[in-house]
Amino acid sequence: MIDFQPHLDEIAQQLAIFDQQNKRLFATSSFQTNSVVLLHILSRLAPEVPVYMMNTGFLFPETLMFRDQLIQDFGLNVVTLQSETPRLQQRCGEGRFLFASDPDACCHINKVVPLEPIIAKHDVWINGVRGSQSATRQSMQKIQPTKRILRYHPLLEWDSRMVYYYLEQHNLPKHPLEEQGYVSVGCRPCTRKWSDMDDRSGRWAGLNKTECGLHTTLGQ
Repeated sequence: MIDFQPHLDEIAQQLAIFDQQNKRLFATSSFQTNSVVLLHILSRLAPEVPVYMMNTGFLFPETLMFRDQLIQDFGLNVVTLQSETPRLQQRCGEGRFLFASDPDACCHINKVVPLEPIIAKHDVWINGVRGSQSATRQSMQKIQPTKRILRYHPLLEWDSRMVYYYLEQHNLPKHPLEEQGYVSVGCRPCTRKWSDMDDRSGRWAGLNKTECGLHTTLGQ
């Protein structure tokens, strides 16, 4: 059994500081099982904070259904963003979709670009990255200034065990694809079932790629 109250108190205190400073806050979420913890905490401590989701047009239908379920269960203020570039125009010179020929460009068009105007309108970006997820995320700070915005990672020090017990203690729902072997769920063409102990190993399998750009390109 884990006592989460000290962690929740710390998050509540930091959110109160941002409020006193009149900071404009927003959050992002991919709406998979690991996302539920932060969404649940925000629904309790700061339900007015808008939560942005990037709908790339290539998401699993189960992810969109899960988003709708969490909106209803938690009363979230969710805003869905989409690229202004139609999917049929997201092709390379040879006619292949960018997710197959240039996944970095695909992520940039569908995730990074749609979020850029949101960052320009806010002061603090709250997201649920955890240091245990990748080497890139391990190097991050809980409160991380960047050139464009202040990033706040309240769950940075949480590991998979803490996420599991928080979900269990609060009887929170899990992404419907998890029981089929999907641990980290992204876009359909770039997501595979769990393959090893790395909880992001199913993303961009076989490629030297672990991030979509939200936490690298927009994390500087």
